Amino acid sequence: MHGFETLAIHAGQEPDPRTGAVVPPIYATSTYAQDAVGAPREGYEYSRTANPTRAALEECLARLEGGSRGFAFASGMAAEDTLLRAVLSPGDHVVIPDDAYGGTYRLVNSLLQPWGLEWTAVDMTDIAAVQAAVRPETRVLWVETPSNPLLGVADVTALGALARTVGALLVVDNTFATPYLQQPLVLGADVVVHSTTKYCGGHSDVVGGALVVADRQLGEEVAYYQNAIGGVAGPFDAWLVLRGVRTLAVRMDRHCDNAERVAAMLAAHPRVAEVLYPGLADHPGHELAAKQMRRFGGIVSFRVDGGEAAAVQVCNRARLFTLAESLGGVESLVEHPARMTHASAIGGPLEVPADLVRLSVGLESVDDLLADLRQALAG
Repeated sequence: MHGFETLAIHAGQEPDPRTGAVVPPIYATSTYAQDAVGAPREGYEYSRTANPTRAALEECLARLEGGSRGFAFASGMAAEDTLLRAVLSPGDHVVIPDDAYGGTYRLVNSLLQPWGLEWTAVDMTDIAAVQAAVRPETRVLWVETPSNPLLGVADVTALGALARTVGALLVVDNTFATPYLQQPLVLGADVVVHSTTKYCGGHSDVVGGALVVADRQLGEEVAYYQNAIGGVAGPFDAWLVLRGVRTLAVRMDRHCDNAERVAAMLAAHPRVAEVLYPGLADHPGHELAAKQMRRFGGIVSFRVDGGEAAAVQVCNRARLFTLAESLGGVESLVEHPARMTHASAIGGPLEVPADLVRLSVGLESVDDLLADLRQALAG
């Protein structure tokens, strides 16, 4: 059994058999020559169905998550939409977090609900509340842990047991944690979702998504829908994500180092009302995160004294922290979730606090990051 760092560099990435190239080639092709009618070489006939560069990424992600099969998509939302259409029918019910990512909420509420899906948003850190939300027609428990943007920590093992009891699938969005910090399939989940745009890619230069499944039969069903819907990752995007995955472990260690320092500074700052970071001992999910995660991640959220205006001012005053959506790149980012990434939830049950600021803590010198936050808060 190889370690994570070894798998990240070698799984699905054998040297090219023809040239010996140690980096998987970018197969920029739409179609493939066949030796005879109905006899494609090594199963490749059309790149929507399969492409060798994408296959290398899919195998690597499956190995890193401990799953049976991986799937790479053009975006995280394409991955989510494909999965839900593969496993659900009109009239089915889904339980989602009450602080879910805004794009997930928009997909479920605005696109799939008119199609016939029913959903309930609950605090996924409260197992009793999740159990109370389950109906006979519940088919999916959807979890983010840590959640976006409130950094809630849900018990994957307990939710997996509940899902099995009620005949539902447990789907875990593992974007914040990455497979380096957390392996939900090992803990009892059925499916892992990633926005590979974030930490897996790691350089803010690609948009992508992924699914990894534990069960092979479910993998066959997802493969059918992936091909039928067609929202697959292109070869160059797959290559960029695969390149990022190779350095995921070392990057995540530095992200965590810096985030821990940032969280500690913010927790002691007089203008900060609350810091949301699982690495802090007073975080309600700290002990659980320490149990099911390797470390606590690179995202720090905090609430600013003075309400929305003060939070927006902090975002606007930051200089080294770039004001931008997304997260997980080598550079540090700051954003105001209520007006930016979670604007689709305004006025709904998943609306986030207006005084919240979310940081994606990058790989810069941590002293420089701390100085930037202090001057942003000083205004």
